[in-house]
Amino acid sequence: MASESSFDVVSKVDRQEVDNALNQSAKEIAQRYDFKGVGASIAWSGESIVLTANSAERVLAVLDVFQTKLIKRGVSIKALDLGDGEPKPSGKEHRLAATLKQGLSSEDAKKVTKEIREAGPKGVKTQITGDEVRVSAKSRDDLQAVIALLKDADLDVALQFVNYR
Repeated sequence: MASESSFDVVSKVDRQEVDNALNQSAKEIAQRYDFKGVGASIAWSGESIVLTANSAERVLAVLDVFQTKLIKRGVSIKALDLGDGEPKPSGKEHRLAATLKQGLSSEDAKKVTKEIREAGPKGVKTQITGDEVRVSAKSRDDLQAVIALLKDADLDVALQFVNYR
């Protein structure tokens, strides 16, 4: 049993699932009675998602519908970057732009490795490579413990675990 097992911790979002959630949200917004006549909409604008309505409260209601659809499709809402989260007035309407966070930033990768070092099992090694973290250990049980630890950790990023070998 000299071989080491490993997996990668990444933060990637399935763009197709986000697109499906956005389309479902747009349909629901078009049909719901409380959104009639308020100019509420949600759409892609380049790489960001733009939510618009005639008041800040309605924009936040559109955001709530979108987040609900994301959760139902299995996409973490931690993957959405809302800036300060406050809708900005733009003429007669209010807008909120959201972008998708892809990849682990160097600070987030350092937080992940620190969490594993402090609370993880002994003998687990971490290595930051680009926008992912490679975790390796001799025992697969230790790797399972690290995955459980990271799922319970309160980090600001959506984590996925890939290349489990």
